[in-house]
Amino acid sequence: MEEKSTATLENIQEAALTEFLDKGFQGASLRQIVKNAGVTTGAFYGYFSSKEALFNALVEPHAKALMGRFMEAQTTFAELPEDEQPDHMGDASGAYVRWMVDYICAHREPVKLLLCCAEGTSYEHFVHNMVEVEVEYTQRYMEVLRHLGRDVPELSRSLCHIIASGMFSGLFEIVVHDMPREQAQRDVEQFRQFYTGGWLKLMGG
Repeated sequence: MEEKSTATLENIQEAALTEFLDKGFQGASLRQIVKNAGVTTGAFYGYFSSKEALFNALVEPHAKALMGRFMEAQTTFAELPEDEQPDHMGDASGAYVRWMVDYICAHREPVKLLLCCAEGTSYEHFVHNMVEVEVEYTQRYMEVLRHLGRDVPELSRSLCHIIASGMFSGLFEIVVHDMPREQAQRDVEQFRQFYTGGWLKLMGG
């Protein structure tokens, strides 16, 4: 009985992944998911309370992984002594970006759900939330530089938001276009160098 239940759950999740990727959360049909999974609607509700609960089950582990490592990178850098931070600017973020590329390439379909198909769910602002975190820690770092006597120009929060939004949009192109791993690693590393150089210029580096 347990094996049958596990198989049914997997069938539902596989059918849902296909339907959500094809139509997005809002356009996806629960009736079609149930039909493609070969189960009754009643059986479906034995596993999930709603279409959104099913979507969340598919993307939540990946959202936690991506955001968790992102926050770890930000806090690791912010907790360095202030006088050491300029010499390590980009180290933590570089390590995170390389990890992120590997993670995305290993979990392409559910990550694509999270980033491209989540409108109408609690995850539709996932990338925006990452941008807001990036902006917050960027502004903290600029204050650190000022404490160290660096001549850092005033950069508005709106500008920092524009730059961070562009950065994440660029990074996640590897998901949108199903980029092969080696190409993704190469392109993203050069992209990161481009952004790091731009930030150094803006911050008076």
